[in-house]
Amino acid sequence: MDIAIRMIAAFVPAYLIGAVSFALIYGKLFHKIDLREHGSGNLGATNVQRVLGWRAGLAVLLLDMAKGAAAVWLAELIYTGPAGTNEHDWMLIGAAIAAVIGHSYSPYIRFKGGKGVATASGALLFITPAAWLAMLVTFVVVIAIWKMVSLGSISVAVMYPVLCLGMYRDRPVILGMSFLAAAVVLWRHRSNMARIARGQEAKITDKGSAAAGISKDTEG
Repeated sequence: MDIAIRMIAAFVPAYLIGAVSFALIYGKLFHKIDLREHGSGNLGATNVQRVLGWRAGLAVLLLDMAKGAAAVWLAELIYTGPAGTNEHDWMLIGAAIAAVIGHSYSPYIRFKGGKGVATASGALLFITPAAWLAMLVTFVVVIAIWKMVSLGSISVAVMYPVLCLGMYRDRPVILGMSFLAAAVVLWRHRSNMARIARGQEAKITDKGSAAAGISKDTEG
């Protein structure tokens, strides 16, 4: 099996795995609601937390991370060459990207979805574990202080390529991916950054924010 066939064999399942919307499933299965019609309408862990509480948000967060990790793990199984090569890294990163695209544009729900931060996080835990741990600490600290998931996501996006420069400088594919991933996250959070600058970004402790109907692009 040549590399092109192996990539297809890895990327298509990764996309379909990423496309499973645990936010939608959780809301309908346990609370009989469609989260696309509540809060921000975004199918991500942040909106789940705002609408259904922190336990539900945490459950969906872990499930979304798990599907990102599963997609990359499957690519690792399909890849048969040596680890650490450019070909190997392309295989894993391609699967991660496919999973995030699946989460954001799911064929199961008319190509709608969330922003894919949790799914990407699960994939990066598998690909760059050392950098992931540092970003996790940063994410938790930022949220604990400022109570904004979006600010946590923006912070780790800026931090990721810096960490990769220090930890993975001998793996150019991963290094390039880190800059691209940071750019995508920052672009998708551009409206959040504008609201943060104005002091208008929603916080996870805001009372009644979900019921008030938060803008669809406030998710982290």
